[in-house]
Amino acid sequence: MGLEWLISLIPLTLGAAFLSIGLAGLRRLSSLRRDGVTAVGRIVRHEVSEVSEGSEGGTFRHPVAAWTAGDGRACEHTSAFGRGKVPRAFRVGAVVTVRYDREKPDRFLIEGMDGKALVLLFTVLGALLTTGTVTVLLVRLLTL
Repeated sequence: MGLEWLISLIPLTLGAAFLSIGLAGLRRLSSLRRDGVTAVGRIVRHEVSEVSEGSEGGTFRHPVAAWTAGDGRACEHTSAFGRGKVPRAFRVGAVVTVRYDREKPDRFLIEGMDGKALVLLFTVLGALLTTGTVTVLLVRLLTL
């Protein structure tokens, strides 16, 4: 096994990781859309996180939504998805639609800020890297 075989493991590993993350995210979104309960909530504040990776870094604001569950429990949870700039629809005090898991209300999404585009990007990028690398490896293997 030459060095090129070992080097080809890099895009294959990255592709498999991206694909796994993307598919897990799509599965979560699908599950919440299929089985989740819808409630009207309100953005009560934003959790701020600093990202120092990359050349610029940045600040991400994750909205914290509060709503009353169907059984009367008060719920208040931070969204897994944040943005650098908060759109008007997700500012403090904004009324939002929340879809949550009845058994685990901390497993929720805010409609319009569910990260679907990011999850799709991970899935497509992972599929391309994995498929491309496997194709190249098979062609090399068959032409040796």
